[in-house]
Amino acid sequence: MPESRVKIAPSILSADFARLGEHVVEVTKAGADYIHVDVMDGQFVPPITIGSVVVGAIRPCTDIPLDVHLMIESPERQLEQFARAGADIITVHAEVCPDLRQEVRAIKALGVKAGVSVNPATPIDIIDYILPELDLVLVMSVNPGYAGQKFMEDVVDKISLVREILDERGLAARGVLVRHLVLPADLADSAAVVDIVAETAPGAAMNVMGQYRPAYRAGQFAELLAVPKGERVAALRRLAGARGLAPVC
Repeated sequence: MPESRVKIAPSILSADFARLGEHVVEVTKAGADYIHVDVMDGQFVPPITIGSVVVGAIRPCTDIPLDVHLMIESPERQLEQFARAGADIITVHAEVCPDLRQEVRAIKALGVKAGVSVNPATPIDIIDYILPELDLVLVMSVNPGYAGQKFMEDVVDKISLVREILDERGLAARGVLVRHLVLPADLADSAAVVDIVAETAPGAAMNVMGQYRPAYRAGQFAELLAVPKGERVAALRRLAGARGLAPVC
């Protein structure tokens, strides 16, 4: 059976890019499980974010896995660059891969773990056949592209369904993660969604991302991650109840 705790993967999009390396070091020391890297190309989603050069720049700053989420068209053109830069996990979107099995095997051939993401409107059936080859399933609870969106509660059933399928097939024990991506607008929303994920998908990882406020962001995140991993949900709830705090990460 998978661990019951929720793992936390802070997204570097929430960092101050003038201090990106410092922030990666901070959250690593505080106990983050992964560093999530959101890559957007201005085609699959409207914004443009970062490329493999940034992954290479932060690789020396941490020894925890770099989790690269490619929200891009034609990801096969970029796989080698991100693997060479130091990505430990590369996730592609099912919506842009005509031959998903070929894409997944190309990632693994580079010595990197392979994940597949599905948007809220995309049925899980589209990835059913490829599940035995995956290391990660990323279930989007917002449409990709922008932070601060409201969590889509109807995605909860999809998260639970993926967890059940993996458990039934013995794939969760093999190490496949269900990952739920949430981009909360505030701490209270974050705490509520952490509870939902913990209940519906034990052992899931959660990418947390929100608005950056340089005056106290790093301190809050360190406070959350400094507590024992099994107590993070309660710690997040306590933070959400405190007055005057910005989003966790």
